[in-house]
Amino acid sequence: MSHGKRTRTARPRRRLPFWPLTLVLAAAALASVVVSLAFGSEAIPVGEVVSAVTDRLTGREPGRWDVIVWELRLPRALLAFVVGAGLAVAGAGMQTLVRNPLADPYLLGISSGASVGATAVITMGVLGALGIYAISVGALLGALVAALLVWLVATAQGGLTPLRLVLSGVVLSSGLSAIASFLVFLSDDPRAANSVMFWMLGSVGGATWEKLWIPALVVVVAAVAMVAIHRWMDALAAGPETASALGVSVTGLRTALFVGLAVLVGVLVAVSGGIGFVGLIVPHAARLVVGAQHRVVLPVAALGGGLFLLWVDVVARLAVRPQEIPLGVVTGVVGAPLFLLLMGRGRYEFGGGR
Repeated sequence: MSHGKRTRTARPRRRLPFWPLTLVLAAAALASVVVSLAFGSEAIPVGEVVSAVTDRLTGREPGRWDVIVWELRLPRALLAFVVGAGLAVAGAGMQTLVRNPLADPYLLGISSGASVGATAVITMGVLGALGIYAISVGALLGALVAALLVWLVATAQGGLTPLRLVLSGVVLSSGLSAIASFLVFLSDDPRAANSVMFWMLGSVGGATWEKLWIPALVVVVAAVAMVAIHRWMDALAAGPETASALGVSVTGLRTALFVGLAVLVGVLVAVSGGIGFVGLIVPHAARLVVGAQHRVVLPVAALGGGLFLLWVDVVARLAVRPQEIPLGVVTGVVGAPLFLLLMGRGRYEFGGGR
């Protein structure tokens, strides 16, 4: 009879069923958007919120709260949801592209490039002729230039491999952040540093119906496209050798993901600034709940990211009202302990391995 230690067999983690979970998240998202409209510098009863929205949708005479609910709070709530969903999808895609579970949407230096463009607008008046759209356009241009630089550096060194992308992104991000800081240093405006810092930490306070449709369209197109190629992304997450053996063009897929993620993140940063942790923790949470396959991870991550940032924005509005906290502050305070908690819950898989 053997007296050695028994080996404990690890039991597979139970996953939640995808479709019921998706329906619950979608219903929660719809309810959360409506309920969130009640919160702000002036509280509005939920019943009045529902009346204001239905009055608009049915063409009835607008009521007392129409301007606040329809023109101010609803575009903001929808933009927060769209940005959160987009960052979560981008985070899942970036982690697959570089095969690194610590990757986030800003890994390629896109946020730092956007900060240079936004800082140039704030401190030097660049693109001032564009009025209220100057910062968004400047940030988008900076983000796309940063992505192009990463592309050029990585391809010049031999191709879009995960290591080259990570190193190029990190190095260029540091350099671009230094340029943004230098522009603030040169500015004669004493408020420039505060304005740049607030923008870098993220906000959806400037949301309007006109600013909403472009990021919403980009997020939907990117998410649908990534779900459509979910099998290729699963293969890439398992490794380039596995993907090649399954007939996937690794170089073509990496190129498509790089370009798509650059545009997606660039648009999101342009309308909301840099908001950390959403694209890092939400994809991990989705994998823990439904598994590592992209066909289920991406929809769950999108809905979860939208819900998360929607309520982060509510907290940011209420915590020290009438002032607002930048969204990046709230996501950092909430996200860091949440991420550690998620990683400590038993077995965790990324791309087919722990």
